[in-house]
Amino acid sequence: MIDFSTLLLEEDICELQSTLKYDALHELISGSTSLRNLPDSTNFEEEVKIQEQRQSTGIGKGVAIAHATTEQVKQIKVALGVSRKGIEYQSIDGQPVYLLFLVANPPNSQIEYLSVLSALVRLLRQAQFRQSINSCTEPCEIKELLDLSLADELSA
Repeated sequence: MIDFSTLLLEEDICELQSTLKYDALHELISGSTSLRNLPDSTNFEEEVKIQEQRQSTGIGKGVAIAHATTEQVKQIKVALGVSRKGIEYQSIDGQPVYLLFLVANPPNSQIEYLSVLSALVRLLRQAQFRQSINSCTEPCEIKELLDLSLADELSA
């Protein structure tokens, strides 16, 4: 079973100022301790951009879950950027993104990656859950909310 509390650290939750997709992704990678400290964070950012150029990861309802597979991590890493202004993201519903998740996964962790991704999507479909995250004012509050909620989802 995956322990989500080790995948998303408090120092990987950032408030974003950028309102454009690629600027916001860069800001999130730069602001997230786990992603900023990758051996080659620029290469990781390029991989994320390639994924986005293939198809936007804006899943609608103000949420995007960007991702890339990289040998630079030994276990899945998750970062979260919260935007109060909204990010123009070319989401499937045409609406701005307010919660930008970014997942880095190692090549040999596809099953765990899909479990994390599906748990996030299930939770983020719930309007009340999205509102709960948006009403948090500190990264520690968001971390606590996600840890509790995703632990339930991943154990289901």
